[in-house]
Amino acid sequence: MSPACGMLLDETPLFEPALLQELDWSSKTVSFSPPISPSQPGEGLVLRPLCTADFNRGFYKVLSQLTTAGDVTPEQFIKNFEHMKKTGDYYVIVVEDTNLGQIVATATLITEHKFIHSCAKRGRVEEVVVSDVCRGKQLGKLLVSTLTLLSKKLDCYKITLECAPKNVAFYTKFSYSASDETYMQCRFFD
Repeated sequence: MSPACGMLLDETPLFEPALLQELDWSSKTVSFSPPISPSQPGEGLVLRPLCTADFNRGFYKVLSQLTTAGDVTPEQFIKNFEHMKKTGDYYVIVVEDTNLGQIVATATLITEHKFIHSCAKRGRVEEVVVSDVCRGKQLGKLLVSTLTLLSKKLDCYKITLECAPKNVAFYTKFSYSASDETYMQCRFFD
């Protein structure tokens, strides 16, 4: 057994859950009908930080609806989780359907430490995905609103994301706008 596997798949959160409870939800930019919030995401649903036990709650099944998630062992997952927790710059949130004991949505906020803007932080939203069985429950809006407010709470000077052209209208609801920069990439693996 590798050292990374010394940790069990448990309920230890990736980051302090109080960060989500302390968000100023009144300053959100979109409305919800019916009203939902990080503390009340919907009937039987809980929004919280990722924990290692989510490996067995379908976390990768949800991610694979967005992109290639790959075959990941519990050891690899724990090692990555521990790295993310140690840096303190990763905020992966999940929505769990407590009736099913399954993850039904997830999104990630990564904070980058910059030398510019007086050594400020920039937030970056990644991997926003809602399970196909839960679409239409405003969970995508909830995830993006939560991470946007969280980045503000963490004193990021800006928050960015990359999205397909078909999703631009969705993100403009949250006060995101297209920038003058062009997203470019150099891919090494698919």
